Amino acid sequence: MKNFHSFKLISTPKRPGRRLSLGEYKRAVSWSKYLVSSGAAIKGEGEEEWSADLSQLFIGSKFAFGRHSKLYRGVYNHKDVAIKLISQPEEDADLAALLEKQFTSEVALLFRLHHPNIITFFAACKKPPVFCIITEYMAGGSLRSYLHQQRPNSVPLNLVLKLALDIAKGMQYLHSEGVLHRDLKSENLLLGEDMCVKVADFGISCLESQIGSAKGFTGTYRWMAPEMIKEKHHSKKVDVYSFAIVLWELLTGLTPFHNMTPEQAAFAVSIKNARPPLPADCPKAFSHLINRCWSSNPDKRPHFGEIVSILERYSESLEEDPEFFSTYEPLPPSSFVMRLLPKCITSSHRCS
Repeated sequence: MKNFHSFKLISTPKRPGRRLSLGEYKRAVSWSKYLVSSGAAIKGEGEEEWSADLSQLFIGSKFAFGRHSKLYRGVYNHKDVAIKLISQPEEDADLAALLEKQFTSEVALLFRLHHPNIITFFAACKKPPVFCIITEYMAGGSLRSYLHQQRPNSVPLNLVLKLALDIAKGMQYLHSEGVLHRDLKSENLLLGEDMCVKVADFGISCLESQIGSAKGFTGTYRWMAPEMIKEKHHSKKVDVYSFAIVLWELLTGLTPFHNMTPEQAAFAVSIKNARPPLPADCPKAFSHLINRCWSSNPDKRPHFGEIVSILERYSESLEEDPEFFSTYEPLPPSSFVMRLLPKCITSSHRCS
């Protein structure tokens, strides 16, 4: 167990001579109300099944932040954890309501999900205007951070395959539970010390039964499927599209549409059917799969069950032949059907 004696809430450095705005002051006050000095427990009342035992929660150093949330490393029940604190802006009632809705949805989903490639949920605390979600701490950070530390096009293909398979397995499980992630991207994929990938951040996820149009949706344009950008009705296949972009990231180590603003990227994808350029030396095994996954027609994108099967076949082939990626040639659809016919004929004879 690491030593956490120095836990204190870290204040954000301020520019000399600059005073806090009214909104910043109110947010700072709202945070300080619920964080006890020396990083001890969060004040709150627990009534739900997932409610945290606050006497066992301690907050350490901040390691990431967003517009309305901050991530801290901490300890819960003697385990290393990540603590996401979400602050409702008191000056914007609509946004405050949206953040509360996202918190409630995320906790409800995390509570029911259990899989090696899904982030492990421990507990949560709901005490407006501050919400808290406690999950396992992933020492390797985000996949995006890892990729940005590498040279472009330098991640070994066997590691690309391993990481992609982890992500696909997590997403296959998620979809089997009737859950759409809707914000699958490298920043929301976390790495353990053993380079195991876990899918995280379910703030804008939803059940398949709750899908409507994407009107007013707040996803991330660079990874967003064209039907969502156009605010149309969508399905699980939006996650398959996003997976293709993540696989492209694994191969290149780059940010998709890095030379465009998010809005320009959205226009290029949805109107011009643009996609990030694949490297000239991209193995056909990956380029073929990526092109299927980011098809503009959602019906032509494979399900994650098929993606897992494909990647597992690649993994087996690579073990048998280290030159697999340089020799692989995708079968034309007709050849694939012909390969299945003997099995179908044999099965029919057995049944007759």
